Amino acid sequence: MSTQTHQPDLSFDDLKTKEGKYLTFSLAGEEYGIGILKVKEIIGLLPVTSVPQAPHFVKGVINLRGKVIPVTDLRLRFGLEEAAYTERTCIIVVEVQSSKGQVQTGIVVDSVSEVLNIRAEEIEETPSFGTALETDYILGMAKMEGGVKILLDINRILSPREIESLSNL
Repeated sequence: MSTQTHQPDLSFDDLKTKEGKYLTFSLAGEEYGIGILKVKEIIGLLPVTSVPQAPHFVKGVINLRGKVIPVTDLRLRFGLEEAAYTERTCIIVVEVQSSKGQVQTGIVVDSVSEVLNIRAEEIEETPSFGTALETDYILGMAKMEGGVKILLDINRILSPREIESLSNL
């Protein structure tokens, strides 16, 4: 008679490797990357309609070809200094997982850099910064060309409650 312990179901994101193609972008002078499969498109800034009582990092919503999409300023979400938008500032439209399924949201970044194929041996685990710093949204650190790119888990940048509230905008 064998006894099996029930292991929690792992999501697709937990099962897939961190190796792969990443869209890299700049934010406050640092380079970040998000998995290319989560990126739906990159667009220039569109008129943003503000939403009353939204969190400070939610800029509002845009009308993208007839679909209303919430927009988050990633600088503000990460607690960075707000900066004036430039001609290089853009919105990356991504899909995040919510209890209602996939939800599209836009993230404002300073500029998009390139798509990189990052190999497993170039990725290191996120260093421990102590308990005061929340790093669940960081997949790992990619060592590239003498620098480091911070790889983000787009599904964890916003909390499940924040994703739910955005999907209701």
